[in-house]
Amino acid sequence: MNFSKRILSASCVVLLLLASCKEAQLLEKPVTLFVSEGFENPIGFYDASPTLSWKLPVSEGVKKQSAYQIVVASSSNLLPDNANLWDSKNQKSEQSAWIKYNGTPLKSRQKVFWQIKYWNQDGKESNWSDVNTFEMGLLNNSDWQAKWIGLPTSEEQLKGSQDNIIHRPQYLRKGFELSGSIASARLYITAKGVFDVAMNGENVSDDVMPPGWTPYNKRIETLTYDVTDLIESGQNTIGVEVAAGWHSGRLGWMKSFWNDTESPKILCQLEITMKDGSREIILSDESWKGTTNGPIRVSEIYDGETYDANLEMPNWTTNSFDDKNWKTVNAFDIDSSISLEPKRHATVKPKIKVASKEVTTVNGNLIFDLQQNMVGVPLVKVPMKKGDTLRIRFAEMLSPDGSFYTQNYRSAQSTDYYIAANDGTMEWSPKFTFHGFRFVELSGFDASKEPSKDWVTGIVQYSNFEQNGAFTSSHEKLNQLQSNIVWGLRGNFFDIPTDCPQRDERLGWTGDAQVFGPTSMFNADVYPFWASWLKSVRESQYDNGGIPFVVPDVLKNNKVSSGWGDVCVIIPWKIYYRTGDINVLEENFETMKKWVAHHESSSKEYISDMNSFADWLQPNPENGNTKGDTSHSLIGTAFFAHSANLTAKTAKVLGKIEEFEKYDALYKKVAKAFENEFFDENGKVKGVTETQTSYLLALAFDLLSESKQKNAKSNLLEKLKEADNHLRTGFLGTPLLSQVLDEMGEMDLMYKLLFNETYPSWFYSINQGATTIWERWNSYSKTEGFNPQNMNSLNHYAYGAIGEWMYERVAGIAPLEAGYKKIRIAPIPNQKLTSASATLDTPYGKVSSSWKIENNTFQLETTIPPNTTATILIPANAKEELRLNGEVFKQESNVKLIKKENDFFEVLAPSGTYSFQSTIK
Repeated sequence: MNFSKRILSASCVVLLLLASCKEAQLLEKPVTLFVSEGFENPIGFYDASPTLSWKLPVSEGVKKQSAYQIVVASSSNLLPDNANLWDSKNQKSEQSAWIKYNGTPLKSRQKVFWQIKYWNQDGKESNWSDVNTFEMGLLNNSDWQAKWIGLPTSEEQLKGSQDNIIHRPQYLRKGFELSGSIASARLYITAKGVFDVAMNGENVSDDVMPPGWTPYNKRIETLTYDVTDLIESGQNTIGVEVAAGWHSGRLGWMKSFWNDTESPKILCQLEITMKDGSREIILSDESWKGTTNGPIRVSEIYDGETYDANLEMPNWTTNSFDDKNWKTVNAFDIDSSISLEPKRHATVKPKIKVASKEVTTVNGNLIFDLQQNMVGVPLVKVPMKKGDTLRIRFAEMLSPDGSFYTQNYRSAQSTDYYIAANDGTMEWSPKFTFHGFRFVELSGFDASKEPSKDWVTGIVQYSNFEQNGAFTSSHEKLNQLQSNIVWGLRGNFFDIPTDCPQRDERLGWTGDAQVFGPTSMFNADVYPFWASWLKSVRESQYDNGGIPFVVPDVLKNNKVSSGWGDVCVIIPWKIYYRTGDINVLEENFETMKKWVAHHESSSKEYISDMNSFADWLQPNPENGNTKGDTSHSLIGTAFFAHSANLTAKTAKVLGKIEEFEKYDALYKKVAKAFENEFFDENGKVKGVTETQTSYLLALAFDLLSESKQKNAKSNLLEKLKEADNHLRTGFLGTPLLSQVLDEMGEMDLMYKLLFNETYPSWFYSINQGATTIWERWNSYSKTEGFNPQNMNSLNHYAYGAIGEWMYERVAGIAPLEAGYKKIRIAPIPNQKLTSASATLDTPYGKVSSSWKIENNTFQLETTIPPNTTATILIPANAKEELRLNGEVFKQESNVKLIKKENDFFEVLAPSGTYSFQSTIK
């Protein structure tokens, strides 16, 4: 090696060492990068104007962020120094979530690469994050060259349970040839109906009933799949099964609700990039072939699926299959009035397997008990004889005598059939339907075989979100309540938020959604789910500003209800407060305003005359009505004021000062009218029936002057006392109980209501065997069976709204500022509990609160995520000492004692993990 080469080599070593030293001096890189509502490295992305977010690492030197830099490019090779789409430069800001992309406009199909680095509270710089990506879907109708295709299934005039047309599922296929090596391939696909797609004999995904459910006359969502590994040079085949689903299937409990019997169709566009840079496009068009003579004979959401194994077509999605007897499909141009847009949230997926725990024989039929009410399909592995038909029925509970009970499913047949082609054990699961059940009944199996529990496994299906929080305590029934809440969420977040998953509804009832929304966000990462459904709400809003009972609006009756339509205001505000993302307010602000205007047009002198389902299913109503005893006018006026108030707050957050003043003034006028109309000078309800809910609405929505509030609180306590300190609230009143009693300082009373064992209470249903939340407080009893009244769903999440209080006050985690930028840790212990804990994944990271009581010592362990601060309230006998991390508390620079009362210490703390100990009385 000559001298110059030695010098060059030494120089390289020095440069590498310097670079290594510099990297070692940098802070840890950011973690968990996501775009818009929480998507990590998505393909087929919907948002051409996304927001970008990240979380800071949990590290000793990282307490807060003081600045950030985002770089965005069209290739990873350009990062970080040559970002050709956007370079934010150094931005002095603590904001690490919901940063709006401000670069070159993004286009369909575009793949985007991005990184971020931050500076901490001391101005020290971090390493660059890993490169993350997002890839756009087809954003515009004009991106589609394909046509809608399908067979005229509606002409077959099959009869269903409601004497309406039932569409035969279709099997559609096309072969195509490619020459050259493949670099990448994307399949863009959707359906008027629901589909399953395979290529060359391999399933493209495990998605359940895509594309999901939207207002189909306005928007149909599209899916993007990376199929690079499923196709090859030479001959290829694509095959698609399509069934009626929500688009063309039976919906609603009345025949008149089912008006759309258009034959199901698919739309797909396979775009292939070759390694030489050339592109091939395979379209759905007249060249495809199809048949309805496949094994799935009938598949309806309410009524179940029939599968005839004698009609199976082996290898029909492969090159070797002969489709010469199949029909040429019909093809239709895309309707420009219906928007085709990438799906905004995750598809439904098979998520959990639930094994059968017991099997019994009743009248020759086998009944399998999964011991968990669930939603999805059964996986059956059952011995059969050729030509026999296996019947599979479902139930949520059995009658007290052990017999199968399905009357609460109403007209939904909820029955699957499998016709065997051979002797032996068959394995099968339905594809284009779903059921709500705990029990499965089988008949038609080979009776000579000994039954086994493994004949039936429950496949739990729900929208593909992950757990966002956890709650547990020292009390077995409180833990069961938490489990019931989570299972109710799983069971009713099936692409949209449904009221129930088993009977002839399964609709997006807006009132149920608005009361359960906050609790759902503690338990699961459902921001994308809600944002997607809110778009459907906006699309479904009537011209007069009204919001339908259900969204998508399959009832089409042009009717509204107070407390139900208010979902368009309440859910966006609740999401904003728990995420800090103003985009949800920006998207929904106009809808909020139109709804408030509809409230105003439905009132006279600010007193509401709007229709209302009222305090739905209030227990023991004096009037015997399912709508309860609380005045519809009182409820309507209260929600009018509340929606006006939240709309005013939204305007303020968005910087719309004039509109804030307008809606704030309207709120105050409606509140004044409410007070004058429904409350006397002593803070007592007048002119209408006095109920717990009437006081709860007035107090929760801040509708009374200060002089009347105190008496109204006393009157509420009196109403509770009249009910032997039991709740008498329905769907609208129940979520407000904990909020109001908490604000009143009546924590012991709220705990009593929570822990009551007798009807009506949360624990009553648990004592009767509930594994989910029920529609009625007494939908079922072990001795008497199902309530003889209507509406007895055993999977109905509304009363699970109590979960919000369990997280915020039993465990003690709540936001003090939108998005948990400032956090309150303030658990309220009670003699019924010796411990409780919760974790929650916030936009800034995981926060936790865990407390226990031992020997009069209260111990609190809490973790506060980076870039946040927390106010922490520790229950205590404040005359005794407070200990922090095992040492007597001393006023420090990072943790400050800001208040000391008789029964608690209050401290202010930055991010970190802390252990507090105090003596309690």
